[in-house]
Amino acid sequence: MTQILQQVIFPDVVDSEVHPLYVDRRPDRVNIVDRTSVCVASGTIASFATYFNAFPASYWRHWTTVDRVELSIRCDGVGEVSMHGSDAAGSSYLIDTQNTASGHVRFAVDLNSFDAGGWLWFEASATTELTITDARWQTDAVPVTQPQAALGITTFNKPGYCAKTLAVLADSNELFSVLDQIFVIDQGDQHPSDDPRFAAAAATLDGRLTVIGQPNFGGSGGYARAMLETLDRSTANFVMLMDDDVEIEPESIRRAVVFGSFCKEPTIVGGHMFDLLDRTKLYAWAEVVDEEPFMWRTLDDEKMPVDFATNDLANTPWLHERKDSDYNGWWMSLIPRQAIESAGLPLPAFIKWDDAEYSLRARNHGIPTLSLPGVALWHVSWVGKDDLIDWQAYFHARNRTVAALLHSEAPRGGTLLSHSFRVDLKHFMSMQYYPVDLRHTALRAVLSGPEHMHLGLPTVLNSARLLAKNYSEMQPVSGDVRGAPLTTREVEAQMPSGMPLRFFLLRSLVLQWLRRPRSRPKSDVAEVSMTAAQARWWRLARHDSAVVELAATGRQHVYQRDRAQFRELIVESVRLHRELRRRWPELVAQYRASPLTSEGQWRATLFARSADSNGEVGASGTSQV
Repeated sequence: MTQILQQVIFPDVVDSEVHPLYVDRRPDRVNIVDRTSVCVASGTIASFATYFNAFPASYWRHWTTVDRVELSIRCDGVGEVSMHGSDAAGSSYLIDTQNTASGHVRFAVDLNSFDAGGWLWFEASATTELTITDARWQTDAVPVTQPQAALGITTFNKPGYCAKTLAVLADSNELFSVLDQIFVIDQGDQHPSDDPRFAAAAATLDGRLTVIGQPNFGGSGGYARAMLETLDRSTANFVMLMDDDVEIEPESIRRAVVFGSFCKEPTIVGGHMFDLLDRTKLYAWAEVVDEEPFMWRTLDDEKMPVDFATNDLANTPWLHERKDSDYNGWWMSLIPRQAIESAGLPLPAFIKWDDAEYSLRARNHGIPTLSLPGVALWHVSWVGKDDLIDWQAYFHARNRTVAALLHSEAPRGGTLLSHSFRVDLKHFMSMQYYPVDLRHTALRAVLSGPEHMHLGLPTVLNSARLLAKNYSEMQPVSGDVRGAPLTTREVEAQMPSGMPLRFFLLRSLVLQWLRRPRSRPKSDVAEVSMTAAQARWWRLARHDSAVVELAATGRQHVYQRDRAQFRELIVESVRLHRELRRRWPELVAQYRASPLTSEGQWRATLFARSADSNGEVGASGTSQV
């Protein structure tokens, strides 16, 4: 039986912004007819060497049992279709050419030479107007396991996004063959059913959709519930975890499930992330955790994001090498059932690091992670977020440290603690005292032992947010606050490095300890004014007050040097990091012995009556739709 690995698909005709992800960027050459058909203008050549329609041959060759694929296309019109391939260096070559006289063309390609890298794609040359219909990459190979998945969406007060996703799923008949159940874990007080699109989608998805209400246990609590529901209510071999504030390409879901079913061994199959606000920009290709600082990063981060509006896949060589990941963000990630059964459920992290930690843990159980090209969705990128200086700073600090205690093999976490101390220093230089206080609260929680993570899930968010009231820098300013604009020299200044950086830091710290700040600014005047992009720590360090426009909100906040706060917090920073270093081996033993990620512990947390994020008592509930 022939299995479709990848359907060649096209976006809505009016959604022209994303056309370069699917088909030739020159609109005079191609007219999109419908979801599976395009018309190529007479006398032109259209290329399908695009993100969503080229075939990532190296990933299929390396990770799956598929060693041969066939491209099948229905054609109406006179012309030629040619098959092309590439190698890991991005060099392309012609494989074969066929004319369209028969109305159907097929190419069979052996994948054995593609392990290190390379793609396959086709081009259509039209003598007369040529319609390409129902193009598909397929195989006669047999899946290792049944391609059936449950879908778990965690949502918190984003009813519009969630209802729209459900509506798209309901309209995507091709998904019904691979989606067994859809679990929406609703942790807010604004519900998907409040959106007018929900009812029709729910009716179409009748028997597949379950909406489950529970207190806000964060992303990790929502995804843990989706995993448990998959174990309890579904026979599917996978669960796909997905964010709520996304826009989806439904074919990506089908591709991921089919790919997972052909993997040689149980494998986590992740999807890429395009920017929801700049939709041809890809921000995540393959992500890794570096051992020494124990910090995540994107492979080839100096080349990201890549904008497919201006970059052709065929002419971007570095995209042709197979990239191996340590983890994939849980905006879209397919988890095998075997991973849940052997590696357990997520770290009770609330948010941040639960996805990275899970893949590191799964790898220890023989389950690798890959990020599959051609599988992606749209999500707001981290570029426009302030999550290192708002309440999320708590979770960044705590969960990174806990993940290192669980997985780092470097003595005392390698350079993590010195890096963490440097993060505090940068906040001091920037007059950002709230995130430092949050980070210290997080480190004290780590030192208290692993039990705090489950116990604090219902209350930790509110506690972090309430702390902001103690810091004037976190209160947006009403009206305009004036500050001198940066000079050209300041704008062009780059962060010092090497010995000049050490001298700069030492001088700044000594001055902050000894010197009183210059007179406090008037309510409507600060020393300097900066945009979010300009407000880097080495610029802020030269001033005693600054008005900064935050990236996420666009609102103005005044940062003010405070010698007393600086002295208190830097002493505490030194103390906490020394204590963590001293107790590191002891904490490693505690955290690795704890049942933090066990099914039993999660059931006790999720199904017992729990304090919700507002401190009220609530019980989890379930409603079948």
